[in-house]
Amino acid sequence: MEYVLEKERKTPVADRTQVLVAGGGIAGVSAALAAARTGAKTLLIEREWLLGGLATLGLITIFLPVCDGQGHQVVGGIGEELIRLSLKHGMEKSHLPYPAPWVEPDGTPEKRKEIRWQTQYNPCLYALELEQLLLKAGVEIRYGALISDVVMDGNRIQGVILQDKSGRSCVFADAVVDCTGDADLCQLSGAPTVCCESGNKLAAWHYAETAGGRRLRMVGCLDVSEDMASSVQKELEADPGKNTVYSGLDAVETSRMMQAAHAVTLQRYRKEKKRDPAYEPVLLPAIPQLRMTRRLQGAYTLDEAEEGTYFSQSVGMTGDWRKRGPVFEIPAGILYCGEVEHLYVAGRCVSVTESMWDITRVIPCCAVTGQAAGTAAALQALHGQWDISELQTALIRDHALLHLRDAIPPIVR
Repeated sequence: MEYVLEKERKTPVADRTQVLVAGGGIAGVSAALAAARTGAKTLLIEREWLLGGLATLGLITIFLPVCDGQGHQVVGGIGEELIRLSLKHGMEKSHLPYPAPWVEPDGTPEKRKEIRWQTQYNPCLYALELEQLLLKAGVEIRYGALISDVVMDGNRIQGVILQDKSGRSCVFADAVVDCTGDADLCQLSGAPTVCCESGNKLAAWHYAETAGGRRLRMVGCLDVSEDMASSVQKELEADPGKNTVYSGLDAVETSRMMQAAHAVTLQRYRKEKKRDPAYEPVLLPAIPQLRMTRRLQGAYTLDEAEEGTYFSQSVGMTGDWRKRGPVFEIPAGILYCGEVEHLYVAGRCVSVTESMWDITRVIPCCAVTGQAAGTAAALQALHGQWDISELQTALIRDHALLHLRDAIPPIVR
């Protein structure tokens, strides 16, 4: 490989903040919201020009369950707030029933066992509502900014180097939260990371106008739960590259993945147009539809076998979106590591095993871990440190559900 030597340069310090959140997906939105509400000056850095990540720009517009499928609500706090926000403008046509027992006053425990607490929403309206939610909380949002490096003070991240339309600059922060989905801050700071072994299959989800109205077409790799299996037909047939997997960590490879997804979408249009003259693609994903790429190897690594395990240091819970029954308490140790101080992670970056990764990468758990990491980062910035009791007290104050006994109604094992 050839190299060039760049000139030594001075990078201006453009800003100082207490909490810097990298990435504006659901995890980043939740972390920034939690940090600001805890009282910290909070800056959210997002490389795109709209919030929501895969949940909006990626058109993965299904807010998967915040319940366990057996009538227990296991996600509270910001996770519940965000799923209710997704219904503000109504529920989109989807393969999911309207969760009436969960949102209407006459919902009974018996009815809640029949329908899981999940929704489908309009991605454009949801992104706009997320932005208003953060602005109302006092979060500063910096769009169009790429994180290119970190400034270290020993084993602590002192600042983050950004590249945007204004040029290259540095933002100093007392605590940072990596919600990039790819553990970019972790990798840049030297924190231990693990890459996904199974890779990512091609997905080309898009919205299309049809004779029956505008619909989300889930083409390619599908996230299909037990509740959706009977109503969703896998749409990837003989599309090019269907057996190819992508790491999501190589720029050239990911660019080719997007080109393959575009080709699949065009192929689907040509096929559907013959059957339905009204068929027209109306919204394409603006970012790669990647599931798992790289994560932190943290102070603790949560495994799928620990379903139902009590953790005294739990900072939230999540169910299993794929099937009814399992519930996992989330120990604080999956949000940080010992090698790099004042660094926290949320969403797809948390420390879990490969099998558990498929459970924690989705919207509900991104919101739960985002709230926990954002709160921890704010306490770090405001007080110089935090302990688990202080963090849990703050999360409970903000309506998070930490243990099985806190589920609504409580889970009895």
